[in-house]
Amino acid sequence: MSEHHHHHHHEVTGTKLFITVLLNVIITLSQVVGGILSGSLALLSDALHNFSDVVALVTVYVANRIAQRKPTAERTFGYKRIELLAALGNGVVLVGVALFLIMEAVQKLQHPEPIASNWVIGLALLSIVLNWVSVVLVSEDAKSNSNVKAAYLHLMTDVMTSVAVLVGGVAMLFWQVYWIDPIISLMIAGYLMFASWDLIRQTSSTLMLFTPDEVQAEQVVEVVQQFPEIENIHHLHLWKLDDHEVHLEAHLDFKEDLPLSQVTKVLEALEQRLAETLAIQHFNLQPEFDREDDKSLILESEK
Repeated sequence: MSEHHHHHHHEVTGTKLFITVLLNVIITLSQVVGGILSGSLALLSDALHNFSDVVALVTVYVANRIAQRKPTAERTFGYKRIELLAALGNGVVLVGVALFLIMEAVQKLQHPEPIASNWVIGLALLSIVLNWVSVVLVSEDAKSNSNVKAAYLHLMTDVMTSVAVLVGGVAMLFWQVYWIDPIISLMIAGYLMFASWDLIRQTSSTLMLFTPDEVQAEQVVEVVQQFPEIENIHHLHLWKLDDHEVHLEAHLDFKEDLPLSQVTKVLEALEQRLAETLAIQHFNLQPEFDREDDKSLILESEK
């Protein structure tokens, strides 16, 4: 049984995350005070969203540190999946915040009240500036880490929601349309639901060991068929351990009873081809000859 590894891991920088957390704490505290003083639900909604950013960013940092712990005999995969659990948790928190905002906004729509729009405008501007700085800080890490991507989504939605709050504040200042405040809260909640769905779907898919989107079983078969020594590939499993590592496990029927040294060379060449063409990092390939077992590519049931 051949097992081969190709590691490409992206480390998240702690300094950038710390600065981003600090900025979001400032935004949250200022918006909570401003929301209470002004009576603006939109401002409090933005504050709640920013608080969820703080939780998300702290989780990102802690999960990333834990994920880097070395594997042990008791935990042979180490803690690599903790980042997925954290990302899933962040997505669920986003949904919870959204549902809370919807309930509050509906109640406020029924009983609109005057709002001190100067507070709303000033704090929305502050939030836009600080959140944009945060977005720039984490944008690079978000490309290769779903947990940082979760935080990045939080921050991007904060920029957009703060713009909506700013527009609402200006409208209330000039035209006294106070019903726009809960409407903006509903918009923020709707976007939160939308942004969190894809995150929950992706992380759940990885945790359930579903075949990754970027590689399909049929593509693996096509590569294997290029090797004349191999008759059949069966009992195939494709999954991702975390954001970075695609794993392949399969049984390979050889046409002839080849020496072990020759089988090893074939497997090494196959692994290299699969790594280059399909970006699979980990292999667990079981060579077989004249074995009577189920030759299905995907086994319907395993005992």
